[in-house]
Amino acid sequence: MNKRSILPAIIAAACLLSTAQAEQKPLRFDADKGVRTELVMPNGQTVRYTAYTKLYFATNVEDSTYQYMNLFVPDGATEQSPIFLRTYIGGYMECQAGYPQATDASGRALAEGYVLVIPGSRGRQSTVTRKGKTVYTGRAPKGLLDLKAAIRYLRHFDQQIPGNTERIITDGTSAGGAMSALLGATGNHPSYDPLLRAMGAARERDDVFASVCFCPITDLEHADMAYEWLYGNTLSRQALSETKRQLSAELAAQFPDYIRSLGLKLPDGTQLTADKYLDYIRQLLMESAQEAKDAGAAISDTIGLTFSEQSAFQAPINGGVGMPNRTEASRPMPRGDKPQGEYITSIDLEKYLNYVETTQPLKGVPAFDSYGVDGAVASGENGEFGGADGSDANFTPWSANKTGHPLTNEVQASVHLMNPMHFIGNTQARNASHWYIRHGARDRDTAFPIAINLATKLRNQGRDVNFKLPWNRPHSGDYALNELFRWIKQITQ
Repeated sequence: MNKRSILPAIIAAACLLSTAQAEQKPLRFDADKGVRTELVMPNGQTVRYTAYTKLYFATNVEDSTYQYMNLFVPDGATEQSPIFLRTYIGGYMECQAGYPQATDASGRALAEGYVLVIPGSRGRQSTVTRKGKTVYTGRAPKGLLDLKAAIRYLRHFDQQIPGNTERIITDGTSAGGAMSALLGATGNHPSYDPLLRAMGAARERDDVFASVCFCPITDLEHADMAYEWLYGNTLSRQALSETKRQLSAELAAQFPDYIRSLGLKLPDGTQLTADKYLDYIRQLLMESAQEAKDAGAAISDTIGLTFSEQSAFQAPINGGVGMPNRTEASRPMPRGDKPQGEYITSIDLEKYLNYVETTQPLKGVPAFDSYGVDGAVASGENGEFGGADGSDANFTPWSANKTGHPLTNEVQASVHLMNPMHFIGNTQARNASHWYIRHGARDRDTAFPIAINLATKLRNQGRDVNFKLPWNRPHSGDYALNELFRWIKQITQ
């Protein structure tokens, strides 16, 4: 079905929110209401700033517990200071507006002199009681709408709030990483405008300058097929029941057509097909391991990596002519935790993926749209696309077919609005110019291709993308802050 024909369904549903059901909160900012405070950083530095809290970013507030933001202005901030928007969303859950943390990117942003914004947002388990009934307020795409409304609020009060609204940088991890990607990909797209108007967001732009995405749980439409394509041959998958193995195989078989449909290009300009994809993953993992090894990390030889034994060229002795080293240049090393050799020369990906699953068990089959498939329970993502009554919903045609519950137009529209891949390169959306994307080299919460596809499509559209699979990182975010903030300083200067 054409996505254009189903988007009006969700727009109409969202617009049913009347002013009688919402609390009226005028958009206000009073520069005199700030509170002076300070934060002590791990290095002992004291960062002094002014805090502005409970800034409601919509006039029709459906859930006053979450629909506001906190703003923190460090001493010395000017109209040219970058604005760092940090969301603490995880698992597509609701998230209250928070405060700076000395040990993560929020505190570091303040210490760098950036204006810090921490918005609240509704999520899949946020509720209000209306006429004696529990109403779920944060099903997709409402959490994203709250973040967009926060950005519009900043532009609405641009003259009163320090900071450069042309230098807004978003940051999030996991589902928050997905939200950061959505903010970066969907700027000003007209599909969201009626929804934002219905909630009383300011009539301003909502595009951003840069997106920081740690382990984004995104592209949920295709996450199950990517997961089984990558992990379907691991030992734990092969130990499943015959029924589960068949489901895994069916999902994996869909992945090559999806990759073909994206038309992605590798750095050398060649097409990225399913046939080439495993080699590309090997290359990225070897680059990650090599970087870690060069920094002094001890990397075991038991997880699929092969190391060079010694240099391939011997220096001349007593004026003689140097000769190539005839010893085998690359072979598996003796077992141990401190491999010798300067270079990582190859990786056995099957062995490595089996190692990854030993660090944390894989998700079930399907990994994301599991509700009712072969008796599986609902995932958090099934709740994200469920109804205001608290129900769960399938969100992919494959799972819906397995359960016999066809996708509604509203669910299809929500899924479309929650996938940044649909908006990258879209002429009606303003994509962020700069992207910092990280997915840990042993993060099994979604498959490597999800983040790789995101980064590759952005690069193919001419965006500046800093992408890595950081070595030995599990599902996590806001690490390597020195590296992150060097990158931010580079793009903002």
